[in-house]
Amino acid sequence: MSVLDSKIPKGPLADKWTKHKNDVNLVNPANKRNIDIIVVGTGLAGGSAAATLAELGYNVKTFCYQDSPRRAHSIAAQGGINAAKNYQGDGDSNYRLFYDTVKGGDYRSREGNVYRLAEVSANIIDQCVAQGVPFAREYGGMLDNRSFGGVLVSRTFYAKGQTGQQLLLGAYSAMNRQINRGKITPYNRHEMLDLVIVDGKARGIIARDLITGEIERHSAHAVVIASGGYGNAFFLSTNAMGSNATAAWKIHKRGAYFANPCYTQIHPTCIPVSGDHQSKLTLMSESLRNDGRIWVPKKKEDAIAIREGKKKAKDLSEDERDYYLERRYPSFGNLVPRDVASRAAKERCDAGFGVNKTGQAVFLDFASAIERYGKEQAAMHGNHNPSKEEITKLGKEVIENKYGNLFQMYEKIVDENPYESPMMIYPAVHYTMGGIWVDYNLQSTIPGCYVTGEANFSDHGANRLGASALMQGLADGYFVLPYTIGDYLSKDIKTGPIPTDSKEFDEAENKVREQLEKLINNKGSHSVDYFHKKLGHIMWNKCGMARNAKDLASAMTEIRALREEFWKEVKVPGELNEMNAELEKAMRVADFLELGELFAKDALHRNESCGGHFREEYQTEEGEALRDDENFMYVAAWEYTGDPATEVLHKEELKYENIEVKSRSYK
Repeated sequence: MSVLDSKIPKGPLADKWTKHKNDVNLVNPANKRNIDIIVVGTGLAGGSAAATLAELGYNVKTFCYQDSPRRAHSIAAQGGINAAKNYQGDGDSNYRLFYDTVKGGDYRSREGNVYRLAEVSANIIDQCVAQGVPFAREYGGMLDNRSFGGVLVSRTFYAKGQTGQQLLLGAYSAMNRQINRGKITPYNRHEMLDLVIVDGKARGIIARDLITGEIERHSAHAVVIASGGYGNAFFLSTNAMGSNATAAWKIHKRGAYFANPCYTQIHPTCIPVSGDHQSKLTLMSESLRNDGRIWVPKKKEDAIAIREGKKKAKDLSEDERDYYLERRYPSFGNLVPRDVASRAAKERCDAGFGVNKTGQAVFLDFASAIERYGKEQAAMHGNHNPSKEEITKLGKEVIENKYGNLFQMYEKIVDENPYESPMMIYPAVHYTMGGIWVDYNLQSTIPGCYVTGEANFSDHGANRLGASALMQGLADGYFVLPYTIGDYLSKDIKTGPIPTDSKEFDEAENKVREQLEKLINNKGSHSVDYFHKKLGHIMWNKCGMARNAKDLASAMTEIRALREEFWKEVKVPGELNEMNAELEKAMRVADFLELGELFAKDALHRNESCGGHFREEYQTEEGEALRDDENFMYVAAWEYTGDPATEVLHKEELKYENIEVKSRSYK
């Protein structure tokens, strides 16, 4: 039996999760009081897991680098959360959500996991409504839904453009209840810097208090990693500046396989880069593509005139505009999946049709939606011959109710009114589908070390559909992990407390201290950001939206050289035993400099295009991704060897028994 056997039960797809829940071992309530669990990360995946595990009776310790779990990057998810409730009566079902997710991931995800995700999705909405999450509602009081890319139904529940924030407040309130009961002990402003393994099992972590600089030991019977993705390896991304891969990378270096690192999502709807001064990019929700139409000028001379400020978007008539997604993908139009929309925008801009000063932007236009909604509202008010001004006023009110905070955010950043002129958008690094390999129980290859949410690889394949990140995080935390972790912990009911004065904790703490001291004592000449930006340029230019063998091979060489230079030339001011933001960043960038090389290695070995992994050598005549199912229908799980360049590849073969595998088409 392979190490990567995910132990998914046999039998009909719809019965697998139910059967598995019936078969797993349980821990009785009296014994749960004697078992400790560490949860690293308190976003939606970690916060929901911590609250649920504590409610079940386990003793939980939570760790986050922010000053409060409310600041986790889950707060930035804008557009919504998917669930197969079929409130719209438009043909949705668990199977349809499962099918759309597998197809959206370009047939590179695990069938059993994705169906389970679809199956529990409806429960998430009920849970969050009970917590008071203020989902948008229709006139009659029912929860409203909108559509997202890659689907033909409306299944996305939302709270204006603040869905992540509202869901996180729900999870945080559930956490607070358990904190008040004494079942959760929160360690805010703490960062996990290593995993401690005792007798082959995850038994604790080494953490640094980011206020005092003190290095601490924390033990538990199991460790849950819910620390998000690694998009900030690109430096410029839509992630918060503090988002990092350290927790996941540390467990990888302790033996947890890292799966599909090259599967990274480039989001099509971001505010374009404005210059080298930027430290991050801003996401404009994919929900805007419900009503916004994406276009560039049909003629290059018009695009040039707009770039030079000689023309404005509204100067071009409908006949002079190329609504290229509607032209290329008539069935899905502006709602094609993110990877497809991103590549299409890049192709138009590379061809010379970009519309901002750098030529790296396309228009997202709401004029048609404002007119459509305005006429509809006028008719509802009995005005069947409204003036153009009345239509515009009423239409803007509808758009403001649906997307108001997003429009406000855009105007504050760009200093243009998106109600009057189209937004300008361009793709940017957003989400990582790769992550730590986990089995059906969400356990990594290290016994007792579980991984949830974006930190694992399990549900999205090579491309995540919009509004599925919140769905996976809450599914893992509320409804999957609390069942599956009991199967492992049932063997620990007589273990007793895990001591922290063992040689394993000594060794792990000493290793962390040595690395921190090495950085502090390094007499280099360049800042941490200097190296991070250099890494970001390599990653974006050679491992970004389009990749090829030559660039990937040189990226590996360049990243290795940059890593060597980092350890010789980085300068970290301040002291070890104090608050030191530069030292925090240095540890994280050191990890990105290793992960980046593995990323390029994974992309180089995968001689196909699929989802967010687009190799220029493997594309159809129409420029679409060309998969190689015969040779690459597997999860690539990498085993750490001490050097990213020599990591060992393990393959988990993907089998599809319930859907037909075929070329993805959104035409």
